[in-house]
Order: sequence, then structure tokens, then C-alpha cells
Amino acid sequence: MMMMMMMRRRKNIFFSSFIFLSILFLNTFPQTSWADPRTQTVSITCGKVLEHNSTAFVPNFVAVMENISEQMRVTGFGVSKVGTGPDANYGLAQCYGDLSLLDCVLCYAEARTVLPQCFPYNSGRIYLDGCFMRAENYSFYEEYYGPGDKAVCGNTTRKGSGFVDTARQAVAQALVVANTTGSRGYGKAQVTVGNDTAYVLADCWRNLNQSSCRKCLENASRSALGCLPWSEGRALHTGCFLRYSDSDFLNKEAGSGSFRTTRIVIIVSVVSSVVVLVVGVAIGRNIWKNRYIQKKRRGSDDANKLVKILNDSSLNFKYSVLEKATGSFDDFNKLGQGGFGSVYKGVLPDGREIAVKRLFFNNKHRAADFYNEVNIISSVEHRNLVRLLGCSCSGPESLLVYEFLPNKSLDRFIFDQTRGKGLNWEKRYEIIIGTAEGLVYLHENSQTRIIHRDIKASNILLDSRLRAKIADFGLARSFQEDKSHISTAIAGTLGYMAPEYLAHGQLTERVDVYSFGVLLLEIVTGRQNNRSKTTEHSDSLITLTWNHFQSGKTEDLYDPNLMLQNYRESLQIKNQISRVVHVGLLCTQEIASLRPTMSKALQMLTKKEEQLPAPTSPPFIDENTMELYDTSEDPSYRQNGDDAASVANLTQSSFYPR
Repeated sequence: MMMMMMMRRRKNIFFSSFIFLSILFLNTFPQTSWADPRTQTVSITCGKVLEHNSTAFVPNFVAVMENISEQMRVTGFGVSKVGTGPDANYGLAQCYGDLSLLDCVLCYAEARTVLPQCFPYNSGRIYLDGCFMRAENYSFYEEYYGPGDKAVCGNTTRKGSGFVDTARQAVAQALVVANTTGSRGYGKAQVTVGNDTAYVLADCWRNLNQSSCRKCLENASRSALGCLPWSEGRALHTGCFLRYSDSDFLNKEAGSGSFRTTRIVIIVSVVSSVVVLVVGVAIGRNIWKNRYIQKKRRGSDDANKLVKILNDSSLNFKYSVLEKATGSFDDFNKLGQGGFGSVYKGVLPDGREIAVKRLFFNNKHRAADFYNEVNIISSVEHRNLVRLLGCSCSGPESLLVYEFLPNKSLDRFIFDQTRGKGLNWEKRYEIIIGTAEGLVYLHENSQTRIIHRDIKASNILLDSRLRAKIADFGLARSFQEDKSHISTAIAGTLGYMAPEYLAHGQLTERVDVYSFGVLLLEIVTGRQNNRSKTTEHSDSLITLTWNHFQSGKTEDLYDPNLMLQNYRESLQIKNQISRVVHVGLLCTQEIASLRPTMSKALQMLTKKEEQLPAPTSPPFIDENTMELYDTSEDPSYRQNGDDAASVANLTQSSFYPR
């Protein structure tokens, strides 16, 4: 036991040192700055054959995901096969050639959170703008065409004949580059003729030979060019991807190479201790495997225990009642979708409106995760927390039943210029105070300390009077008062995660404080912190606000919807907005101990006469490059032990420092 503890400590030290040196090295050389992982989902297609045996299929799928993940971190490409017969799982993933390895890791993390939506079908493929992933129960590695090949056309701008000719030239040029020996099927082009410029990226999966790649790209070029004269076109083919656009979506590669020779390779050559790191990872992986096997054996017992508890409680809903209430989960009633489930509006027989959260994996495989959310949210009650009405785990799917909130989530308002007009400053300030009061209750006033772990605009729901209610406790963690912190798997939404949690998995209430600070800045500015690439700014919202705060120009960042004539004449409201920005920067300071508690932050926001301390600098991590898919609907990746990380993450948009 003592030897295992020593090995774990060494592994954590290696992880921390590697992350610190890597980030320090990246920030020393700006030409290697992070670009855009292009995690936008273009298309996801699921198979039509149900999995054969869930008990075998799910672990096989998890193992394939992790095997590919390890390869992606090194080469940007991975294949894996686990299992035999009908339960076999074959996987492939690849990032496009202009992505750096770090951006590739982020894009793949997004793909692996979305693809499990195909369950219980045994296959699926997903195209993102930066990477591709496919899973099947047979070997498909030599396929380069198929009936699912298609084009996705942009429909916002119709271009003239000049752009049509330019796009054709650019596509032809990219194909020449991609078919050149040594290019490994990757080519890009930028062609300008007169006032028209076209940008093209073409890439084959690296498992194809040169002949198959050439044929795939020829078919893909015809498919994509069929989108002309629209300004954007993508060919989503079995063995390749091709995209043209009138806007520059291509990442600038470091030096003359692609992601295969980017900054990560440089870091590896500089940080000589990486050899020791690999040994630490191997040791940690073996430790994890032993624990995973033990936990897996307890899975069915957890499910049976959960069913008994719920059947004996008032929380239990019959599956048939909820199915009927939502119109058999009709798409018309769908309110939203996340990485691991969808939410539907329903009406109970007594007329009550409800929101039903439908999880993709059933309770047999995610009993502990399902129970975590039920257990935590049913134990708390506050006017600024979404109320859990009940759940169902006895049917074919796991369902959670919440109160229905007609105005949905805050992000629909503050990030939309039209809807944003419906939230004046008074309403936004009420939402800020309501959210703060809800967090104070979770951290200090409930029977156990609860950390939400995923505070962001999409998890702040609004009732009919636009009052804030914190939602989605799938990632929440509770622990006793005698513990200063817990170490846990890193999961959440990048751009809202505190640096000490991102780097070390160290979880305290200050993690929620950091996320709350990001939320304050978003509410004031109307900008998303985790949007990966904007035309205006390359810095994260936190860095941008910090720089404006230092120069006394924070008003330049305020949401235009707040800067109406009556506000220009109101010094009091301007001072209030400025104070909220100040508190936001105090909450997002790099050093966790300097951040206020939530009760102190609430006091700073409400007691306007109190003098605020000067904030110190925010973390140098660029949150703007850390964009992943919305995790608000995904409670699947959680862990109750003291492990610092886990490799079984199927559905959480999370980032694992290695």
C-alpha cells in the first residue's frame, strides 16, 4: 500500500511539472500560441443495428476510446479494436492536418463526448470541423466510399461567378498537394482572384493507401463543389473530408510543418523528464485498471440498490407516465440536448408542466452517476436551485423530472443580440444576485458542502419572471466539513474551470467561485469566454477584461444592450456594472486563496459602500482556446474515490492534463 501511494504521488508530481513547464514554454514563444480546435459538430450519423450485449459492448467502447486517445496525443491519429464477435468494437479518429496536437486533443475530446449519443446502436461516425471519429463492430479501415457520403452546404451567402471560379481553383490546388508523395493525404490552399478569396482543406484518413485517398478526394471535391455558389461547402465522405469557404478557417501552422511537428514535439524535446512521466502514467494506469475492475463488479449491485430506494420513495415516476407526458419524447417537445442526454417538455395528467431529462445510457451502466444527481439535488431546496420532482429508473431508460422553466437558460439571452434586449441591467443584476445566493446555500448553508463544478450561463435557468435557478447537478460533489478539498476526475466545461482544478484535479468551493466570476464577465459583456475564435479578439474574455480594467477602459467591453440612452445618463448604474466587473476579476484571480468565498462575493455585490481590494492577475491559461461541447446534460463521467483522473470518460467534455 505504501509503495502504491508513493507511485501515485510521483505520478501527480510528474503531471503537474509537465503541465507547468509546457504552459510556461508555450507562453514564452508566442508563435506557438494555441489556435482553434474547431470543435463545431458538422454531422453525426448513427448505425441502425442495436448493440448485442451491453455488458460487453460498453466496456469495449470505453477501451477503444482510451486507446485512441493515447495515440491522438502523440500523432493526431488513432485506431483501435477491442472485443470479438458481435461485441467487437473498431474505432478510428483523426484530426485534420492544420491542427496542433493540443488543439487535436481538444477536438477529439469533443468527438468522444458526442458519439456515445448513438448508443444503443453499435456504430456511428461524427464529423467536426477539426477532426473525425468513427466506431463500428467490423473492420472498416479500408473503406473510402459508402452510401453515407454526402455534402453539407452553407446557406447564408450566395456568391458570384468570380468566387465560384476561385473556389474551383483552390480545391484543385489542395488536391494536388494532398496527392503529393509524403503529404499523407493532407492538403490546403488559399487562392485569391480579384476581390474573391477561397480557402480549402482536404484530408484523407491515414489508414488509406494513396490510391484510395486519391479516389476519395476526387469524389469529395465533386460533392463539395456541388454546393457552389454558396459560400461554404463540406464533403463528408467515408475516407476523407474536404471543406471550402470564403472565410479563413485554416489554422496557422507552427513553422513549416503541420500538427505532427508542432509545439508539443518541441516541449517533449525540452522537458527531459517526460520519460519519467511516461513511466508514471504506466504505473498509474495499472493502478486504475485494478480499481476499475473492482468497481465494475459492484455496478449491478448499485443499480439494484438504486431501484429499491427509488421504488420506496415519493420520487419515483412510472416510465409510461413520463413517456406519455412528453408525447413519446417527440422532437416537438425537445428543449435541448447535451453530451449525454436530451431534455423534453412534458405535461402530467394533473396538468403540471415538467422537464424530463432523458439519459442515453440506462441505469445498469450508470447507476452511481444517476444516483449522484438524484441524491444531491433531492437533498437541497432553495429558491435559486432548480427543483427535482422525481425520476424513473425502472424502464428502458433513466429519466430525471424537474420543474419546467419557460424561459430556458441565460445563455439564450446574453449571447443573442436580439433576445439580449429583453434583459436590462436591473434583470441581469437580479440574476447575478440570485445565482450568488444559490451558490452560497450550496457551499455554506446545506447539510453537506456541495460544489457544483459546472457553473455557466447554460446551467442558469430562468423562470417566468426571469429569476435565476441553478440547474444540472450531474457533476456536483459533496464532502464533509473536515476536508479542505477533494481530488477528483477533471470534468466540466473548459473556459470555466479554475487553473488549480484543471492542472491538479484539486476541488474546493473556489472552483465554483472562479466559474461564477467568468459568468459575471459574460453577463456584463455579452461575450462567451470559451468561444474559441472570434474576429474581434484572440484573447480570452478574462484576459481581455483584465487588460481593459488595467487601462481604465472596461466600459468599452459592456454589452451594447446595456448602453442605452437612459444608462448613459445614470452614473449609479454605471458604477454598479463597474463593481460587478471588479468582483468578477476578484473571483477569477489565478491564486485560489485570494478569491473571495461566495458569501463574501455576495456581500461585495450588495454592499455598494464597501471598498473592494485590487484584483491580482488572472491565470495565464488561455481559456479562449479551450472550447468543448456543452456538458450541461452529461452526468456520465464522475468518480467518488480519491483518484486524480480516470480514463473511462465517455461523455463529459473534459480536459485531462497529461
